[in-house]
Amino acid sequence: IIVDHFHEQVLALNQIGGDARAMVVTSGIERAIQYFHAIGEYLVERKSPHRAIVAFSGEHEYGGAKVTEASLNGFPSNQIAEKIQADPCRFLICADKFQTGYDEPLLHTMYVDKVLSGIKAVQTLSRLNRAHPKKHDVFVLDFMNDSGGIQAAFADYYRTTVLAEETDPNKLHDLKAALDGHQVYGESQIDTLVALYLDGADRDRLDPILDACVAVYNEQLGEDAQVDFKGKAKTFLRAYGFLASILPYSNAEWEKLSIFLNFLVLKLPAPVEEDLSKGILEAIDMDSYRVEKRAAVKILLPDADAEIEPVPTTGGGRKLEPELDRLSNILKTFNDLFGNIPWSDADRVHTLITEDIPARVAADVAYQNARQHSDKQNARIEHDKALQRVMTAVLKDDTELFRQFMDNEGFRRWMGDMVFGLTYAPSTSGEAATNGRA
Repeated sequence: IIVDHFHEQVLALNQIGGDARAMVVTSGIERAIQYFHAIGEYLVERKSPHRAIVAFSGEHEYGGAKVTEASLNGFPSNQIAEKIQADPCRFLICADKFQTGYDEPLLHTMYVDKVLSGIKAVQTLSRLNRAHPKKHDVFVLDFMNDSGGIQAAFADYYRTTVLAEETDPNKLHDLKAALDGHQVYGESQIDTLVALYLDGADRDRLDPILDACVAVYNEQLGEDAQVDFKGKAKTFLRAYGFLASILPYSNAEWEKLSIFLNFLVLKLPAPVEEDLSKGILEAIDMDSYRVEKRAAVKILLPDADAEIEPVPTTGGGRKLEPELDRLSNILKTFNDLFGNIPWSDADRVHTLITEDIPARVAADVAYQNARQHSDKQNARIEHDKALQRVMTAVLKDDTELFRQFMDNEGFRRWMGDMVFGLTYAPSTSGEAATNGRA
């Protein structure tokens, strides 16, 4: 499962520009060595160019012989962190090592075969949150822990949590049947749109199909039926997106319906009493569509103060975040200019505008080329195009921020100037311009 998932759902999707690494968290040294041999053998069997590294402390008896991580890996222990950054090493198999204080931006996926609780759970899973310009999500496949235990572990350290139930693959059959029953679309419409889209058709050839479905939705479904259809469509997209990132589904009908619904849902009008984003959803550039895998469980932690033990005074330090003063000034300006906007989650917006969005703009290839090979004026033109693409992608996560960017001229101008100021560095590579922030 681990090897196949990593190849088919991480590497095949070009995560972190094809440079993604995985950590396997095991319950002990014996188990780690077993994983090391099993993964290594299966990598050879599937003719993969990649290999695994094992990490544990001391000497251990295995198969009648004394072994160490160095003897198994074939290089000294102090080179593990360096070796995992370079091919062919892609899997880091750990037994109580590298689970705390390890900062590797290329780490994207974690496979957990160990009971985690308390601060250990927080420290272990947090190995994935090190930023990289090409890193837009992370993934955890946990074989041992339940969502309640993880929620309890994180509750002392975060303010909010949402906890979803387990995802049942069989529910996709029920959801598709319910959606089909509303007769908003026909199979021929799905087949036609998907074929046109995959062939690179322009928007003006896709919109008539979607508009016909929207007309049926508006004219033939009552309000309750509209709510039911739209809710089930979003549920189908979330469930299929998650399950497809774990299991190698071969159901072409589900895949086509997923593509179709990704476009259709954005065009379906909201109930009259809801806040409408008039003209925004219909104006989205279809070419910016991209599939991003999402976690099945979202954790909302209690919005309450918690008491934790003091940070230990022993051990190594850490580098302070660069540009901290600069980012603080950005947030101050943002609050001064736009603090009157009733953001539903101001902290999330702050993170998006100071971290996520600048990093994604800086990673845009066209903008990187302009920074390296053109003048500031042309770089700004490519920057603005990149920012538009990033903001369109942000729509799925934060409609509120997208609406302000599209409708509020002052906010859009400030956002453009701020992101350009953070990301523009003439005569440097794209990654160099973002290394300080990553």
